[in-house]
Amino acid sequence: MLNQKVADLRQDYRKASLNESDVAPTPLLQFDKWWQDAVSGQIDEPNAMTLATSTPDGRPSARIVLLKSFDAEGFLFFTNYQSRKGLELAANPNVSLLFFWKELERQVRIEGTVSKAPEPVSDEYFRSRPAGSRIGAIASPQSQVIPDRHYLENKVKQLEEKFGKEVPARPSHWGGYIVKPSLVEFWQGRSSRLHDRVQYSWLADAWKIERLAP
Repeated sequence: MLNQKVADLRQDYRKASLNESDVAPTPLLQFDKWWQDAVSGQIDEPNAMTLATSTPDGRPSARIVLLKSFDAEGFLFFTNYQSRKGLELAANPNVSLLFFWKELERQVRIEGTVSKAPEPVSDEYFRSRPAGSRIGAIASPQSQVIPDRHYLENKVKQLEEKFGKEVPARPSHWGGYIVKPSLVEFWQGRSSRLHDRVQYSWLADAWKIERLAP
């Protein structure tokens, strides 16, 4: 079953290295350093990240969402609370995030638990969104089956007529989540697949830094 055309796709990584003696004392500081590199490197959507969730019985699902902020509290993103991911987060708060910055030959993998962002945070961000995005968040029953594209476009048109130039309030089914990390791994591609992997693990009151085999 091996597809040789796929199997032969290879790229050697040589741009940088990562040593545990050189990283920041906390994963947030190290992430911020790499984040600045990603932004200054003009990577297309450096805030795009894979969010992996699962049901209580362990059935996983993953999709791309956009990071909107990060600080000592965790990593913030926004979505529909009634979507598939929202329902899975309500039932099982354990999540994983993955950033892949191909141009820098880097990955950041984050494991942790999620909680809803405070309502004022969600309200503030919702008001900052473009008008079309605000209407879209109200109109879309995210992850639910709909009859066709026209159904969605018709709902959007009705809401645009209803609100006009008025800024609608954030719907209760939409808002932010904060991922609080318990494990963060920084991956730097290296030649011959001998990649550098440095892992931070939270141990009660401090971060433990270790190197992992590639």
